[in-house]
Amino acid sequence: MQTPKIKDVASFLESWAPRGYQESYDNSGLLVGNPESAVTGVLVSLDCTEAVVREAAKRGCNLIVSHHPIIFKGLKSLTGKTYVERAVIAAIQSNIALYAIHTNLDNIRTGVNQKIAEQIGLTNTKILSPASGTLMKLVTFVPAQQVENVLKAMNDAGAGQIGNYKNCSFEVKGTGRFEPSAGANPHLGTVGKPEQVEEVRVEVILPEERKASILQALRKSHPYEEVAYYLSKLENENQEVGAGLIGELPQEEDPKAFLLRLKSGFKTSVIRHTELPQRPIKMVAVCGGAGSFLLGQAIRMQADVYVSADFKYHDFFDAEGKILIADIGHYESEQFTRDLLKEVLSKKFTTFASHFSETVTNPISYL
Repeated sequence: MQTPKIKDVASFLESWAPRGYQESYDNSGLLVGNPESAVTGVLVSLDCTEAVVREAAKRGCNLIVSHHPIIFKGLKSLTGKTYVERAVIAAIQSNIALYAIHTNLDNIRTGVNQKIAEQIGLTNTKILSPASGTLMKLVTFVPAQQVENVLKAMNDAGAGQIGNYKNCSFEVKGTGRFEPSAGANPHLGTVGKPEQVEEVRVEVILPEERKASILQALRKSHPYEEVAYYLSKLENENQEVGAGLIGELPQEEDPKAFLLRLKSGFKTSVIRHTELPQRPIKMVAVCGGAGSFLLGQAIRMQADVYVSADFKYHDFFDAEGKILIADIGHYESEQFTRDLLKEVLSKKFTTFASHFSETVTNPISYL
């Protein structure tokens, strides 16, 4: 079996968490390294620091996959004057590639927040704030006998997914009319003669990120020399993409008991929280990292508690007694992202080892 290259790992990760789903301010993707290099091993870390780079070199890993990108803003020099520059210099000197999978992993249904939900034990989870403007509708026209083949090809490429339902489509039978011109090589009909064919109008929804591969599948599976289709952008919410997650506890829980279980499960020394409510906890909203921007949405979705991090002093006032805020810390909320990355990489690639970084990158200590 051929050893995968760095570009193969990047391509796989981006098929799972497309870079198009990252926020505009973000910098996910391959940041340092030659995409054509064969992978000798992967070190998975929440952050990439100089110490993490040294660990990768020691363990024979030439690729670091981190959640947070070490290069977040533009670099105008590489002199080693900051921790960012020193980490990048160390990676280049050691021939180690750096790959980041940040807010695109936050924003997919099976990403960072699902791992948090699993750790808490939530069921019936769904995106807290679904993204809009990420879906398209594709309409095409297919001879009746070939509809199943064309639909299967498009669905296999990523079309037809609506929430928990897959292979979704709509069909209307009709008549297609055309006349092959000189130079045409028609699947049906004769050059210079008008033709009528029983066709089916097929409609599918698709993520915009999959557009190219789905159109390729359509053209490859469609019997016609010239494939008629049109695309339109939708404003529908995408239930598979967006910020945060909300779900239910298997049974109601006392607020204090819930926070203590949270403190133990996420191995944090302290939880900053609003006043404990007098009602039990059942509905829980979560967001890894800095999540204060979703507080209003958590309240609108009638969550009893919102588990996230990086709340400022005045953010706690915004709860207004409607919800329990539980700030468990940025690193603490996202620490299990490493488990998620190692799990998906180990399942896909068996010719090299994926390792957890043993370097603790949390910059915050508690006394």
